[in-house]
Amino acid sequence: MKIRESGMPDKEVWEKFFSPTKILATLGLNSQTGDAAEFGCGYGTFTIPAAKVIKGEIYALDLEPDMVRITNEEAKKNGLTNVKAVLRDFIAAGSGLPGSSMDYVMLFNILHLKKPMVLINEAKRILREGGKLGIIHWNYDPLTPRGPSMDIRPKPDDCIKWAQQAGFVDPKRFDLKPYHYGIVLIKREAIK
Repeated sequence: MKIRESGMPDKEVWEKFFSPTKILATLGLNSQTGDAAEFGCGYGTFTIPAAKVIKGEIYALDLEPDMVRITNEEAKKNGLTNVKAVLRDFIAAGSGLPGSSMDYVMLFNILHLKKPMVLINEAKRILREGGKLGIIHWNYDPLTPRGPSMDIRPKPDDCIKWAQQAGFVDPKRFDLKPYHYGIVLIKREAIK
């Protein structure tokens, strides 16, 4: 199932929007992080820097064969053996990853899809208790030069509300200049 079009530019243009290593550190991904997953890995912009930092494996899922190929090529170029790039329709079929198996899940520039709760709930399913959900999206600002159209672009408060509805807690929001915001939340099990 395709995600609604976001106007993703070529790799060279795309990567000028981010300082991935700095952003990942800001969003709490570090050398203590075990296994991680990224839904919609794209060019591997965040997958590759994450793989260099974490102590576990990173599962880079994408719907597009070219994105999986590029991510695998980048991992090879960087001598990384902990990148598992997988072609998968994670929207229709889930991630295929075991429940409570990840320390970190990245939902970066992807929550403009029609049913964002599908991905948020899947992130919760595969995260261990205390695991982190990282969200990045384009600022909700019509002056931002790229990104999904304003009618499908989520506001930071929407992302927080959706994650809290799924049971995530302790949201922390960050301004990821020049064009993005970031949010980190924690998976906590309900007290029974």
